[in-house]
Amino acid sequence: MPDADATHGSSRQTTASIDPLRPLVDLIARVLARLGLLTEELDYHLIRASMVLIFLVFGYQKWFEYEAQVLIPYISNGPLISWMYPVFGVRGASWFLGGSEWLICTLLFLGFWDKRPGVLGAAGSCLTFVATVTIIPFMPDGWAPSAGGFPAMVGNVPFLMKDVVLLAVSFYLLKQDIVRLASPQH
Repeated sequence: MPDADATHGSSRQTTASIDPLRPLVDLIARVLARLGLLTEELDYHLIRASMVLIFLVFGYQKWFEYEAQVLIPYISNGPLISWMYPVFGVRGASWFLGGSEWLICTLLFLGFWDKRPGVLGAAGSCLTFVATVTIIPFMPDGWAPSAGGFPAMVGNVPFLMKDVVLLAVSFYLLKQDIVRLASPQH
């Protein structure tokens, strides 16, 4: 049988000629590995820490009058959250959201050590971002008519678009915590 390298060239040459970015990608991977940034759990913990910080800071804002006023167009146009104004009023709705966000923050934080509260926090996070993402189609004047409307975002819609990613992150944490709870090592 003929030698594969003799008939087809070395696999390294073939890979390099097919994928000229491979050496750069390999270099980046080696540097990240040396820095310890490719450890198995790092991404999971960074995502959890990011979500804890987001809920901490956003929850803090809800206790102040300026934020209660900023929330009016969001809550008023949210099909899943507009009920809060008739029930709590403008300030009360803001306080309700702040308390809810700090509860989710606490549960996500406890999830570093115990996945059970982590599951509850991630589920609360998923519900939070489902509620905010559903505001997008109902936000008045959210699409620039001068640019043909959708997908040219204006006004409050660009701020809400980040919640699409945060919903995906929340689902990732929920899935990871449930998988970790179900594993025999837990």
